[in-house]
Amino acid sequence: MNERPTILATRDATDSHFLHVEQVDLRFSNGELRTYERLKGGGLGAVIIVPMRDPDTVLLVREYGVGVDRYELGLPKGRLDQDETAEQGANRELKEEVGFGARKLRILGTLSLSPSYMTHMAHVVLAQDLYPERLEGDEPEQLDVVPWRLDALHELLARDDVTEGRSIAALFMAREYLAGRYHPA
Repeated sequence: MNERPTILATRDATDSHFLHVEQVDLRFSNGELRTYERLKGGGLGAVIIVPMRDPDTVLLVREYGVGVDRYELGLPKGRLDQDETAEQGANRELKEEVGFGARKLRILGTLSLSPSYMTHMAHVVLAQDLYPERLEGDEPEQLDVVPWRLDALHELLARDDVTEGRSIAALFMAREYLAGRYHPA
């Protein structure tokens, strides 16, 4: 496992290529007026991928998360590029982060990160029938790929390095879909 990066400095970002703060003036149905602030994501959206190595095993990645300053175990994910569909973006990110492409891709739904103050949404994409193929990505280091059985998700939740809510939700969505209990629109 990689050693955690060293934080050299922190500062307020007055101008970010990724996020900016937007003020929203609202009038509620009872006449109450409020101004809220929200983080408005840049880009064209995002994907979170559930790559199935076989019918019972998902491939997770261990990646450094600067927000929590530690390595987290979760699903591969990333922003969509210009003129990419969610399926195309998921397949590209899968090749960059995990070293596999998928012959079968299915959107299971969309998840928000924090709907009270963020506009960010991510498409959950189930990836099946994997084949080896690696693309160069933008990660600063190669990610560790960790196979995990879907019937052991309860054990995954008990780990200290598994806290990213979208990964947890997407794993359960995939498990329920594969078991025939969840039918996305």
